[in-house]
Amino acid sequence: MNGAAPVDPVRKSVRVRLPIDAAFRLFVDDIDRWWPDEVHSRAAHGQYGDGVTVRSVVFEPRVGGRVYEITSDGVEGSWADVTTFEPPSGFVLAWKPNDRAEPPTEVEVRFEADGDGTIVRLEHRGWDALGARALEARTGYSDGWRIPLERFAALAAG
Repeated sequence: MNGAAPVDPVRKSVRVRLPIDAAFRLFVDDIDRWWPDEVHSRAAHGQYGDGVTVRSVVFEPRVGGRVYEITSDGVEGSWADVTTFEPPSGFVLAWKPNDRAEPPTEVEVRFEADGDGTIVRLEHRGWDALGARALEARTGYSDGWRIPLERFAALAAG
């Protein structure tokens, strides 16, 4: 960013009353049950045109896997590539849920046992790779990660 100060990561966390293995499985295997695709998806941002919605969200649980949406028209819209996958402690994604000519950022999600529950810690970093758009993107995600984590916690609570 031309000598500008580095853009700080976005850090969010939520505590759920599930053992670490169950919290990890719910986050990864059941992402389609809690992800707010009506506001956070390529379809929600109008990439496919009016009336197209998300039919499902898929997390392929392995290094080299992807996170993507499948639309009501059957189109796959990529969100991320899985670069690290270490169940039940966490994973790292190369995050790029758009077709902009820019590199991905990085999202790391860690799961830490905490008494009768699990703390889920999310760190979204690598903003400087976005150049002039770095601060704007970081600001949007700082607010944007709240809804997915709240929905995950609500599902975990039953």
